[in-house]
Amino acid sequence: MSCLPLDALPIYLSTLFCPKPKALHSKLIINPCKSHLQSERGLQFDVGDTFFRRESATGRDLGVLSAALRRNSEGSLRVLDAMCGCGIRSLRYLEEANADFVLANDANDCIRGIILGNLSRVSRDSSERWAVTHSDATRVLTECYLKRDYFDFIDVDSFGSDSSFLRAAVGAVKFGGMLYVTSTDGYSSGGNRPGRCLAAYGAYVQRMPYSNEIGLRMLIGGVIREALTAGHHVVPLFSYYSYHGPVFRVLLKINNGLPSDQRHYGFVSYCSQCGDSRAFPWEELGKVSCSCVANVREHSPAVSGPVWTGPLHKESHLREMLNLANEWGWIGNDTGRDLEKLLNQMIDECDPNLPVGYIKVDEIASRAKVNSPPLNSILTSLQKRGYAASRSHIASNAIKTNCRMDGCVRIVKELQQPG
Repeated sequence: MSCLPLDALPIYLSTLFCPKPKALHSKLIINPCKSHLQSERGLQFDVGDTFFRRESATGRDLGVLSAALRRNSEGSLRVLDAMCGCGIRSLRYLEEANADFVLANDANDCIRGIILGNLSRVSRDSSERWAVTHSDATRVLTECYLKRDYFDFIDVDSFGSDSSFLRAAVGAVKFGGMLYVTSTDGYSSGGNRPGRCLAAYGAYVQRMPYSNEIGLRMLIGGVIREALTAGHHVVPLFSYYSYHGPVFRVLLKINNGLPSDQRHYGFVSYCSQCGDSRAFPWEELGKVSCSCVANVREHSPAVSGPVWTGPLHKESHLREMLNLANEWGWIGNDTGRDLEKLLNQMIDECDPNLPVGYIKVDEIASRAKVNSPPLNSILTSLQKRGYAASRSHIASNAIKTNCRMDGCVRIVKELQQPG
C-alpha cells in the first residue's frame, strides 16, 4: 500500500468489508507501486507506474469542456472512461465537468490502488459518484449496452490503431451523447500500412502530403462505418491532432437513425503532378482522374478511402467550448494562449468552402522555385482574391484553401516581386 494516499484509506477499507461493493473488480488487493505525483489544472494526482503523457493535457482539456457542455444542456452527465490509466481523465470529469457518475475502467488491475487513490481526491461526497472496474474495454462497453446502461459521454483513449471496441462504444452511448475516440498510429495514416488501415477502419490509405489530416478523417470514417451498421449517424464535433505521440482524437455526437445522405463519407484523391486534391463520392469511384494527367496511367492520382470528407469540426460546439474556457479562466488575461489559439484555428477550419487536406508553404515555394514567403502574407493574398483560406491546426507551416495549387504558386511568385 505504499502508493495509496491516506485520504484513499476509507475507500480501500470499504472494498475489503463492504458486503456489496459497487462495480468493483473481484480482486480487492491493491498492489504496491511507486508514487509519482503530478498536477494538472490545479488537480494533484498520482501516476504511479502507469503510462502518462503530460503533453496530452490539451486533449483532456477539450474532453472536459465538451463533457461540461453536455451536462449544462442535459442537466446530468454520466461518463465512461473505458481505458482510464491512472484515472486523471475520470478525476477531471468528476471535478471539472461535474459529472454525476463516472465509471473508470482499466484492464490492468495492478494499478487499482493508483486509480482509487486519485478518485478519492474528489471534493464532493463520492460514494455514489464513481466506480472502478478492471475489464477489457470492449467487454465493459458491451455489458453496458446489454444492460441498457447508456452513457452521455464515453472516452476511449486507446493505443495504436486498435478499433475493436468501436461497435460496442457506439452501442453504449445515449442517443445524442458523445463518443471521444483515439488513434496513435501515425505510421498507418501516412500510407505506410494500407492493409492495417483497411482492417482497423475499413479504409485503404495511400501516401498523401496531408497524412495527419487523413488520420483524423480515417478515424471518423471508422466510427461512421460502425454507426451505420447499427442504424445511427454521427456528427464530428471536433477533431484534434497533436504531434506528441502522434495522437489523433475525435469527438463525435451519436444520433439515432441513418443519415439522409452520405456525401461526406467517400474518397480523397491527390495528384503528385499538379499538387491538387479533391473529394468524391462512391458513385464516382470509377471516374477518378486529374485533368493535368488525363489518360496517363503512370501518373494517376493516389486515392484513399472511404474516409470522412466533410467538416472536421462543428463551429457552434467550438464556440461554446471557447466561451466556457473563458468563463473558467482557462483563457484570457494572458493565460491559456495555446488553448485559445487552438480553438480559434479550429473555428477558422470550419469554413464550409475549405476542402479536404492542406498545402504546406514549402511545397508551394518549391513549385514556384522561390523562397517561402510569410504564411500570413499568403493567407491575406488568397482572401483578397475571394478564396477561402485558413491556417491548419495540424501543421503550423500549412494552409487550407480552395485555391488550386497553380493559383497558390502564382500568388507566391507575385509576393516575391518588389513593390
